Amino acid sequence: MTHILIVEDEPRLRQDLGDFLQLRGFTTTGVETARDMRSALAAGCAPAIVVLDVGLPDGDGFALAAEIRRSHACGIIMLTALGHSDDRVRGFDSGADIYLVKDSTLREVEAAIRSLLRRTGISPDAASTAEDRWVLNSATWHLCAPNRQALKLTATEFAFVSALCQRCGEVCQRKDLIEILMRPRSHFDNRHLDAVVSRLRRKIEQTLHVPAPIKVVYGVGYTFTGNAVVE
Repeated sequence: MTHILIVEDEPRLRQDLGDFLQLRGFTTTGVETARDMRSALAAGCAPAIVVLDVGLPDGDGFALAAEIRRSHACGIIMLTALGHSDDRVRGFDSGADIYLVKDSTLREVEAAIRSLLRRTGISPDAASTAEDRWVLNSATWHLCAPNRQALKLTATEFAFVSALCQRCGEVCQRKDLIEILMRPRSHFDNRHLDAVVSRLRRKIEQTLHVPAPIKVVYGVGYTFTGNAVVE
């Protein structure tokens, strides 16, 4: 599998991105410091692409990009909160192939990775094909996993999964999901939403025998991390 090294000091972002890319078929290594990055590369990590934050606690991402470029033949994607045009130019001058700001969705990061792999002539093992996708059947309320196993959803579960699939890879905010799932004259809040998601994830893993492609984005909402289509 194509290996991605994620250098990011924010634990939640590092974990979310790593989990998402693994569900999309990549292998990942996540580190939080420049020192850990150097150790991973020295240990033979050999990533196809490094996703690199600029503001690390023990190093400057621009200098690290130049360091990686001098010693390793891998792609570099900068993922940072610095979105000014001068920062972008500095990033490219330092050796970055692609420069993304941190409001990019997980799907956009994946798309950037795949684009860079194509440009560098590497064929990703994680190619998104029809065989890899989840299918939500609107007529029967069945969710079909890539392994061709199907799960019958309740009305609430179907509405939830449908909302996520229509914005696949992007985050659906809690308030929007609550509004979608709230029945007339009924009380539905964050506690009810979390209960629905917890029950659904358990059903997917126990019935379909695959990891549930539903990821919580803490303090924001939920996202569907698989390749999905609604029929």
